[in-house]
Amino acid sequence: HGSIDCSVQTEEPVETTDDAFWDQFWADTATTVQDVFALVPAAEIRAVREESPSNLATLCYKAVEKLVQAAESGCPSEKERQIVLNCTRLLTRILPYIFEDADWRGFFWSNVPGARQDEDNDDGARPLAESLLLAVSDLLFCPDFTVQSHKRAGPDTEEDMQSIDSCEYIWEAGVGFAQSPPLDYIHDLNRTELLKLLLTCFSDAMYLPPSAENNILNRWVTFFSSTDNRHALPLFTSLLNVVCAYDPVGYGIPYNYLMFSDYREVLVEHAVQILIVTLEHEAGAAALVGPDNLFVNYLSRIHREEDFSFILKGLARLMTNPLIQTYLPNSTKKIQFHQELLVLFWKLCDFNKKFLFFVLKSSDVLDVLVPILFYLNDARADQSCVGLIHIGVFILLLLSGERNFGVRLNKTYSVRVPMDIPVFTGTHADLLIMIFHKIITGGHQHLKPLFDCLLTIIVNVSPYLKSLSMVAANKLLHLLEAFSTNWFLFSASQNHHLIFFLLEVFNNLIQYQFDGNCNLVYTLIRKRNIFHQLANLTSDPVTIHKALEMKKTTLARISRTNSQETISMDGSRPAVPAEPGTLKASLVAIPAIDKLTKKAQVSEDGTMVCLQHNTHSPQMTADQHTHSLQPQTLSDDHNGYSYSCQEAFPPVSDPARGCLSRVSASATYWNPTPDWVLSWKSKLPLQTIMRLLQVLVPQVEKICIDKGLTDESEILKFLQHGTLVGLLPVPHPILIRKYQANAGTAMWFRTYTWGVIYLRNVDPPIWYDTDVRLFEIQRI
Repeated sequence: HGSIDCSVQTEEPVETTDDAFWDQFWADTATTVQDVFALVPAAEIRAVREESPSNLATLCYKAVEKLVQAAESGCPSEKERQIVLNCTRLLTRILPYIFEDADWRGFFWSNVPGARQDEDNDDGARPLAESLLLAVSDLLFCPDFTVQSHKRAGPDTEEDMQSIDSCEYIWEAGVGFAQSPPLDYIHDLNRTELLKLLLTCFSDAMYLPPSAENNILNRWVTFFSSTDNRHALPLFTSLLNVVCAYDPVGYGIPYNYLMFSDYREVLVEHAVQILIVTLEHEAGAAALVGPDNLFVNYLSRIHREEDFSFILKGLARLMTNPLIQTYLPNSTKKIQFHQELLVLFWKLCDFNKKFLFFVLKSSDVLDVLVPILFYLNDARADQSCVGLIHIGVFILLLLSGERNFGVRLNKTYSVRVPMDIPVFTGTHADLLIMIFHKIITGGHQHLKPLFDCLLTIIVNVSPYLKSLSMVAANKLLHLLEAFSTNWFLFSASQNHHLIFFLLEVFNNLIQYQFDGNCNLVYTLIRKRNIFHQLANLTSDPVTIHKALEMKKTTLARISRTNSQETISMDGSRPAVPAEPGTLKASLVAIPAIDKLTKKAQVSEDGTMVCLQHNTHSPQMTADQHTHSLQPQTLSDDHNGYSYSCQEAFPPVSDPARGCLSRVSASATYWNPTPDWVLSWKSKLPLQTIMRLLQVLVPQVEKICIDKGLTDESEILKFLQHGTLVGLLPVPHPILIRKYQANAGTAMWFRTYTWGVIYLRNVDPPIWYDTDVRLFEIQRI
């Protein structure tokens, strides 16, 4: 092979018709994809690209031509199959070097001179990319190569590739297909190589820098998932079914996973990667003008209960696999593709609302929730897992926008997945709050942008939580205590938002679930000082200056605040550096919570009404607008919250009040003023809690004095039977912040998805050391 490359590198163009020369590239029978990567070094591909461009063009054209011929003939002989695999490997090797060079990027989409001129059919005008994608699609349903042949035994002729109904050759039973073809690991291997090539074609997207404007459709994906591809439906179904039917235990045959599922696992990995990439391109503005993406179309039209059940059970089984594997080593094969599964689950819920409602209508949603919480907890201190934590939180944000999710969380948590959290008796809601508390107090600094999201999820579910455990109640109060220290409140322009979220949580629980929440009420009474301090927050320049000085001396970590609980606070530790040498893909920033969500009000009958942006005071000056930050407190005549996204999360731009530059985290300069503090302090929704304390504290104190009580169980018993009917302000309407799709998250998903795929494809390392521009690869 070494000599072949030298000959391609010659200045002399080699004639297209010189078959003897070109055939050397794919005639060798004993290669693997790893061999091709070793024998064709990056430097040589780049050298050919620069010095003998016409030879590189001919090589690509001839390799595609071989695949097209094989797709037409159905590659009946072993020799032809070997040629297909070698061409596939060669193209997988070369394509990234075509994409990285601006002058070559469009090469596969131009009409190649000399391509099939001798034929009269319409195909003559097809760009090389289209011929390649159609040939690969045909080859994925090629009898005796990638699928089981249906032909009767006997001297029949080969099945005609063009007349094959590929819907009869779907790879696995499941959605829209009943029979499960026998496992054939050779077919699995061949499918995997072809999918690797497809993924490489789609990776064109990696060579464009990320920007909201850059939300252009990927030509490769667009064509592949269009009506031009006659196999689009059976391909989509095959990929989805292969993923959801996969059982790492080894197909129910003990220990047989040692023989089979290696092949099946790699196939499943590539299948899920192809799915999340083809489903990606619907997001953003391009979706409105772009052609119909059949993959998204099919995904959104799945509707049968048994199909939903098959998908959900399959995904939940695979998501739970790393947990079982962590605690029962070697009981099953440990899968590594949980990040791709989370993206696929996200796509399903986002594009198919019927699926989302199916997930939430039974407690099966908890089979997905527990692994997600496990991943969040497991990854919270690892710098290289920021993306994994984001996708987990996005999914929970999406789910929390639906009332049923909050209701489901009341189910007792009895699955004992060992996690490093305090032992507790309680519900899935308690588990969620405890894990979120650990992410906030014991995760690392890169997670700070997610605090708004985490608290929004708790706000969304809070009206439905029937009885928080003492542990969870303490965790919520500890967060309030940590967030309400002066140095934290004054040290950044947005920090006080976190207090508003937490107060909203307490208000929802008191107004809607007072009866079952005696643990929370008891904790509020015990920690009442926090609320009194907030109500009397001092904001004179001296106090502000002192607080900021304290920030310098305090480690800027919430978990180190002067709380009694921090002494034994579990999980509060700095980020564990990733293993040296670990590669990490960078991510674009996520949009602020007001861009990420839209507000909806839940009416009495449980339906949601979307709230328009509030425009009730057009005469407001820009200055006032910047600082009217949060809901008005509930006065007796004012029923409920009415504030808009802009009011809740304004841009901070007024230089007199403190300028926030967003250039980079380290360059941020923030100067709080007394006026700024007053502008939001006056809106803190403390009224409900203060009223509760005003009524209950004297009663609890009286019991303690009368009975000489120090035992909290007696106090809890009293609170359990107490009532505040008629004593609290009128309940405010329930406000939910529902996730909404936007260009910012679409771009986040694109960078995350491709970053995961880049890092997961290491054998062979398809994109390693090519000039990727969608993200940066950092070596830790």
